[in-house]
Amino acid sequence: MIMGTMNTIPTKITVYGCEKEEAHLFREISPRFRVLPTITKAPVSADNAVLARGNRCISVSHKASITPSALFALKDMGVEYISTRSIGDNHIDVETAEKLGITVGNVVYSPGSVADYTVMLLLMAIRNAKSVVSRAQSHDFRLENARGRELRDLTVGVLGAGRIGKAVIQRLFGFGCRVLAYDPDPDLSLKVSYVPLEALLAQSDIVSLHLPLTEKTYHFLDEERIAGMKKGAFLINTGRGALVDSNALIAALTREELGGAALDVLEGEEGLFYFDYRQKPIDHSLLLQLEQMPQVIITPHTAYHTQRALYDTVENTVLNCLDFERSETLCHR
Repeated sequence: MIMGTMNTIPTKITVYGCEKEEAHLFREISPRFRVLPTITKAPVSADNAVLARGNRCISVSHKASITPSALFALKDMGVEYISTRSIGDNHIDVETAEKLGITVGNVVYSPGSVADYTVMLLLMAIRNAKSVVSRAQSHDFRLENARGRELRDLTVGVLGAGRIGKAVIQRLFGFGCRVLAYDPDPDLSLKVSYVPLEALLAQSDIVSLHLPLTEKTYHFLDEERIAGMKKGAFLINTGRGALVDSNALIAALTREELGGAALDVLEGEEGLFYFDYRQKPIDHSLLLQLEQMPQVIITPHTAYHTQRALYDTVENTVLNCLDFERSETLCHR
């Protein structure tokens, strides 16, 4: 039992960047744990940090960057803990937060959301789904000249065998394909063939990225490693855009060294994905180039976007804040 639920005084948190569905769940779940949320749709900034005055814990969305100026303002308001409603924290200046004595925590949610979506993109890529759907929508119902491929005939390489990578691997076993994995810290209880990175890239017909984005994994798939991929291979990225050197990827696709790509994340997506650009010009050359390629599928960082993942995210945000409050209380006894 969370000790915070036994307090007579409710724990207060400020929830920034909270959309309608999230707000509904925060209001539904919070009373169960004696938590009183202050909810705002606006992303956290130096200007609205005052909404957190007196609250040691806040929650933020992954859709907006948390700048040093915002962190300094939050510190002035008494904030000591930030729970980001995401697995990654690369949108937060963690180094500055640590210097200010602010702890940054993330949440875990159902890995099935991203795993299911990854397999869907993988299947779409090898079955030329972008071209098939596009032609059908224009009433061209002729069959594709290039036939699709079946998973059972292919080797899939999974880069990163954490919670999501494992969930992808477990789903792939059902298709009868050969599965390889690479992870800096392999879980040997997982019944999969771990191989060196170079071997995975050279042997895999499909490479799926599930590594966290850190300084060490920035452009993990760079020009050299992309060149080391199997001729005609497909790249699937539902991790983070900056794991891939996009210019190197575009060059390899242009030279037809790769068979295609399905990308749910993209370098420089911030300020673009999650916004309506139907009536606005797009200043993102990488996206515009990739969109023109018939063998490339782009979706706007939506793999995690399921009802189950949302519920897990909100509940675990509340629990994160309660755990922090409890640990702080114990430390000061």
